[in-house]
Amino acid sequence: MALATRPDRRPSMARTVWDSTIGKKTIMAVSGLMMLLYLVVHMYGNLKIFFGPGTFNGYAHWLRTLGEPFLHYEWLLWIIRVGLVAAVVLHGVCAYQLSRLDRRARPVAYAHPRPRASYATRTMRWGGVILALFIVWHILDLTTGTVQRGFVPGHPYQNVVAAFHDWWNNVVYIVAMLALGLHIRHGFWSAAQTLGAGSAGRDRALKATANTLALLLTAGFIAVPVGVMTGIVS
Repeated sequence: MALATRPDRRPSMARTVWDSTIGKKTIMAVSGLMMLLYLVVHMYGNLKIFFGPGTFNGYAHWLRTLGEPFLHYEWLLWIIRVGLVAAVVLHGVCAYQLSRLDRRARPVAYAHPRPRASYATRTMRWGGVILALFIVWHILDLTTGTVQRGFVPGHPYQNVVAAFHDWWNNVVYIVAMLALGLHIRHGFWSAAQTLGAGSAGRDRALKATANTLALLLTAGFIAVPVGVMTGIVS
């Protein structure tokens, strides 16, 4: 008597999405838009530094009390941090895997040169690496204070001013923000195409939106170290 065989189990929906090229691009698009939303809010908060230490430190304290009394002190902030870390990891892993898949699909060089890509497109991969390294540095510098001399917990205004008094820290920050602008410029448009928002009629508006977001975010973030260097923020 033959033994009954179990039918092959179908892969889960999550596994199917993860294993497909379209799924990886969708994950990249969604995680990228999540990070973009965070960056807009983060830049808005950063600009409060121009209103003085009381406003900036008060804003930083308010972030830690979000959700009280339902949530405990800093709980919501940590939930946001964990979500952002997950988005960054998913975004980076999918980008790496898609890059490997692209190389495997064309192991032999093209017979004819491909059209010259834009600067932002050609630097997306290196820009992603620069931003990943910068995120680690930024956390160690202005969140934990591990690499900053004289870091004072609970005094973000003073810590930002102290950090940007070092010229090399300004260079690191500004270079990273320029890389961020290029990443957003190309990434926003790519995300729109992946999620089905792109079309011949919308392409011009989407590219204009991507350029505007990239310019505003880059300028907004760079304004802080420039404000410290010029003495506007002191």
